[in-house]
Amino acid sequence: MNGVTTVRRRVVSVAACGILVAAGTSGCFAEQSAMPTVRDFLVAWQVENYEAAAKHTTGAERALVARSLAGLRNQLDAASMKLALGQPVPAGKKPGRAIVKNGETAEARFAVKIDLGENGEPWTYTGVMRLKRLKGKWKVVWDPSIIHPQLKAGQRLAVISETPKRGIIQDNNGGSLLRIVQADIIGVVPGQLADPSKTVQGMVKALRFSGNRTLDTERLLGRIRSAPPEKFLPLLTVERPAVGGIAQQLGQVPGLQVKPVHAPIDPTQATEFIGRLGPATNDRLQQVGAPYQPGDTIGVSGLQLLMQRRLAGTPTVRVIAQDDAGRNVEELRAWPGSEPQPVKTTISSMVQKRADYALAGLPHPASMAVVQPASGAVLAVANHQTNGQNRALEGRFPPGLTFGIVGAEALLNSGLGREEKTNCPPTVNVGGKTFTNPGPARGERTFEANFALSCATTLADLSTRVDAAALMAAANRFGLGKDWGMTVPAFTGTVPTPANDAAKASLMIGEGVEVSPLAMALVAAAAANGTWRPAFMLKDPRDAQAGLVGQPLAAAATLDLKSLTQASVRRGTAKSANVASVSGVAATAQVNGKTVSWFVGSRTDYAFAIAVEGKVDAAALVKRFLAPKIPTTPASNAR
Repeated sequence: MNGVTTVRRRVVSVAACGILVAAGTSGCFAEQSAMPTVRDFLVAWQVENYEAAAKHTTGAERALVARSLAGLRNQLDAASMKLALGQPVPAGKKPGRAIVKNGETAEARFAVKIDLGENGEPWTYTGVMRLKRLKGKWKVVWDPSIIHPQLKAGQRLAVISETPKRGIIQDNNGGSLLRIVQADIIGVVPGQLADPSKTVQGMVKALRFSGNRTLDTERLLGRIRSAPPEKFLPLLTVERPAVGGIAQQLGQVPGLQVKPVHAPIDPTQATEFIGRLGPATNDRLQQVGAPYQPGDTIGVSGLQLLMQRRLAGTPTVRVIAQDDAGRNVEELRAWPGSEPQPVKTTISSMVQKRADYALAGLPHPASMAVVQPASGAVLAVANHQTNGQNRALEGRFPPGLTFGIVGAEALLNSGLGREEKTNCPPTVNVGGKTFTNPGPARGERTFEANFALSCATTLADLSTRVDAAALMAAANRFGLGKDWGMTVPAFTGTVPTPANDAAKASLMIGEGVEVSPLAMALVAAAAANGTWRPAFMLKDPRDAQAGLVGQPLAAAATLDLKSLTQASVRRGTAKSANVASVSGVAATAQVNGKTVSWFVGSRTDYAFAIAVEGKVDAAALVKRFLAPKIPTTPASNAR
């Protein structure tokens, strides 16, 4: 029995060995595979368990091996890293063997895919490792070339980001709208930092204390760690004020260096339109996206922000291998950037100076938009004491009786003649609502005379001669509420559809309507030449103008409308603007208990609208705008 039992055991044992050999695993007569070692090494490396990965190597100093493996991620500031056994196989080709053994040695190939966090093409390459069997166990023969085949002992990886010179913003003649000013570049030499984390925290704290938005501390640290340690790394550019400034505070942070430069970063005119430059903070990076990094100087408002990618281009990114002293540099991979391009606007420097001069010195916030009637090109956008807001384009104001231009066009289209007799009573009731004339009652006069004298009750009373659809059609002909196709944000107006006669009369005198100065400048342009055209502010790249073409007004109505606006300037409420063939209307409107003073008008070459957020004679500002001579350096507008 014992003999039989022994035979059976041997048979089972041999069968088991056969299964193990067939499965390709170690044990019995099977030769041990290098696969588990390679697999475990790559998995540990990918999940950042560097000590576990180091245990699978022949490296005598496992801590040094672990630091070297961590360097691939840290020295590249990589967003992610993926490792896979084998190598990429071209389409139609059969995959080769991932591991090739030769007795007691073996060679394994593996694919590396690294995302540098630039939202661009990832870095991919094939890595190679040699293995050796020691005491029956496979070990990875440690060498820096495992990290990258071209990396040598004593070298590290680094990322260089080469930022091109920013493009300029131009006026309509190609002149620069940016002034070269003194600025400071704030940066570090990474290899000289005793404590990079402390330096970055001090920088972020100083910026936050000065009212700047938050920078991403971890991303800044990653940027510093991945840069060549011996070279100055620019982190931030700040404009230098006349006295003090953030650069002085940053210069006191240990490790930060301040380098003075001269750079074209300050707008010469139309500041709210041109915009400003500033640091790439967390929220701003969400707007502009990759490849820009925390601290980069980017556009933070106006065109500088809207056209960031065109003006700044994109940096060329290079991955290099070098020693700590910056010698023995070898480029491993490069991603070429894109060249910056200028942005050419429709702004006329001469007209912009005139618009700024017209508003300078006013005790109230004010905005002015000037357009070219024949094209819709915006020649000037002036803002005075608006706290950085571009109210010339984006302001929302009640137009008051300047909206009478739109209402009058609807009436003239309905058959009303400018010489037709109309009344201007102190009050009038339309649809159960009483309207009061702000000025004295004028009695019976021609429509032209009552329009020139801004008689609100005349327009309210005449509203019964047009239906709501006709009045809304007139607003549409003047482009109010339409998409003009501009790259730059602009408020095109809101005109509520009247539900009854009272609402229609209110609409006729501008109640419930909201407009921007630019919207009303376009109204003035249409009244002047008989065709409404959408505004545009960019010549290259060209604003789309939303595919809109000029919308002609009725010829008969246009002639009479010109007479109405001319009469208003020559002998009506806008007579303060009676200079140099100007036509237009003046009015005041109330919003939240405050007065908005308007002038909306034109001359042959300009159409313009002025909105002053206070009680002034806005028509009188036209004389400043069209003065034969203005100071070479007009009074600076308070922003």
